[in-house]
Amino acid sequence: MKLPDLDFSYLTKLLRETRQNILILTHRNPDGDAIGASLGLSNLLVRLGHTVNVIVPNAIPKFLKWMKGAGGICIYNFDRKRGDELLKNATLVFALDFNDLSRVREFDEKLKGRDYFKVLIDHHPDPTDFADLTISLTEASSTAELVYDFIHEVGLQEFIDVDSASCLYAGIMTDTGCFSFNSSRPGTYLTVAKLLEFGIDKDKIFDFVYNNFSADRMRLMGYCLDKKMVCLEEYRTAYISLSQEELRQYNFRIGDSEGFVNLPLSIESIRFSALIMENKDCIKLSFRSKGSFPANRVASEHFAGGGHLNAAGGECYDSLDNTIQKFVNLLPNYRDALLSE
Repeated sequence: MKLPDLDFSYLTKLLRETRQNILILTHRNPDGDAIGASLGLSNLLVRLGHTVNVIVPNAIPKFLKWMKGAGGICIYNFDRKRGDELLKNATLVFALDFNDLSRVREFDEKLKGRDYFKVLIDHHPDPTDFADLTISLTEASSTAELVYDFIHEVGLQEFIDVDSASCLYAGIMTDTGCFSFNSSRPGTYLTVAKLLEFGIDKDKIFDFVYNNFSADRMRLMGYCLDKKMVCLEEYRTAYISLSQEELRQYNFRIGDSEGFVNLPLSIESIRFSALIMENKDCIKLSFRSKGSFPANRVASEHFAGGGHLNAAGGECYDSLDNTIQKFVNLLPNYRDALLSE
């Protein structure tokens, strides 16, 4: 993919000529793209000779812990002392897979006022102006794909190895739903072909990510489909809601709900799907849609969120019942759009 016409000379000089203390940041509730892009870049920069650390606001899902370097990730909510030291001592920062510092609000204030050079690499729309160098392309399948293109742009492709390639592939695979959406550009498959040349085991990566769940998670999924999925045929919409108590009953762990929001879209008539989950501090909403229906518009207009056309999310600081009612009540406003295809 052709990256924006930016001046990479200063960053290239930093990476090529001086040993940096690099910090890679990614967003709260990190997914496969966030971790794959972060560790793919981290492993490469370590091979280049830099000191590199990855920091995330909260825990990463178990099914992503196979990636090289995952064990060394600093989980800020679990180790604030180490996180603060990393934020203090960094000389160069990469912000990956988020477009606004609110996505790392656990430590966003500690990033402000620092004089280190900040690089944003992301594919979400409307990035805010917090980085010194912003690489933002919404047409990219994933941030992992953009990281691969960035590596080539600054001439560091010789430092890609099977570990970096495996992480980047996982990022692309997960953010496209195994190439089922947001993956119509030929360039995405050219990137995948190049990553395969490094000897990655794509079948094993698939198993790590999609065949690595607990029995409790499978039972929770069955419960969602049998007891919790509500279909609103008049709006071609379905939603699943889960309370904290229900999550406890199934020994919920971070990552167990991965993919649940997509399940109702398998129904022929459904174009818009929502997963509404009660967290300790807020209600988290995930949206998926088919065709041209703008899931991100619903997220941004009603739930202080955003995202892509067909994949978005937001938050609500009301009760679970009130959030569900709010979601259902707003659907008439989108009825024409939902029924248009």
